[in-house]
Amino acid sequence: MKHVNRRHQTKEVKQPRYAKPVRQDARRTTSAGGNLGDKLKAYRDLHAHALFSSLGRLVASPFNSIMTIAVLSIAISLASGFYLVLANLQQLTGNLETSAQISLFLKDEISETHAKQLADRIRQNPGIQSVKLITKEQALAEFKTYSGFGSAISVLKTNPLPIVIQVLPKDTLEDKQGLENLLQSFQQSVEVDSAQLDMKWVERLQSIMAVSQRAATLLNLMLGFAVLFIAGNTIRLELHSRREEVVIARLVGATRAFIQRPFLYTGFWIGFISGVVAWFTVTLMMLILMQPVKKLSDLYGGDFHLLFFGFTETLELIAISSALGVLGSWVVLMYQLQYTKPG
Repeated sequence: MKHVNRRHQTKEVKQPRYAKPVRQDARRTTSAGGNLGDKLKAYRDLHAHALFSSLGRLVASPFNSIMTIAVLSIAISLASGFYLVLANLQQLTGNLETSAQISLFLKDEISETHAKQLADRIRQNPGIQSVKLITKEQALAEFKTYSGFGSAISVLKTNPLPIVIQVLPKDTLEDKQGLENLLQSFQQSVEVDSAQLDMKWVERLQSIMAVSQRAATLLNLMLGFAVLFIAGNTIRLELHSRREEVVIARLVGATRAFIQRPFLYTGFWIGFISGVVAWFTVTLMMLILMQPVKKLSDLYGGDFHLLFFGFTETLELIAISSALGVLGSWVVLMYQLQYTKPG
């Protein structure tokens, strides 16, 4: 009996030792509930769980995920590919702009020194990109070389060619009115005998670029809406298959943000992966075209190089596709969750 009482007394003595830390932990837990750092940590953990669990659901149904991502990546590839083609065409128009230069034929009595002073004054104009002075001797040498009448020109005792100033304005494909005003000011100059510019060619270039830019904008808008609808429809089907889960979550008091979070991250993953696949698709297509385009450029004596997506443009492509996936998911959730109620 004494032995039993000692064991009983030992338990009574040890019991406070275990009870005291438990009460301290409880107080620590209670005080931590109002700690901002712990709240942020819990918020981070919830988002991380939703982020990776949504990715796991996509991996768990590979066929549906691959089909959705394939359709989205094709739409994004068309939009981004057309943008890249337009960027390459603009690179070509940079070379074509030189054909829109203004040629100023000076009067015979204008000396070379006076012509240089006039060229320097023209360079000070902020609307001028470059100015080139061609003297009488340079013009005569070029005429002998390229005209085929070198022997006939040599018979002449004096040089009949005038001094020419070639002026290349800025933004020749965009500011037609400014180009016309500049041409008129040159024609009124006392040193200039005549000023020539093929305005029809400039108008054609302006029309081509305007049509191309408008077509690119319309195509990108249409394909952007297509991405929104496809991503939204995917989330709608996902929400329908998980309807019972959503209803139970509402019964136990889950907030709307808690229910929406995994679906929004699903839309993010769909858009993100589709954007990455689209980037690889467009890059592969440009690599396939690079060698034939280089050969064609060499045949015409040009120095044309295909432009690819830069680092910033790549980030923009992936960010836009991810944002479209999230936006399409959010629009569908705002509508569908109103009709997904218990009972």
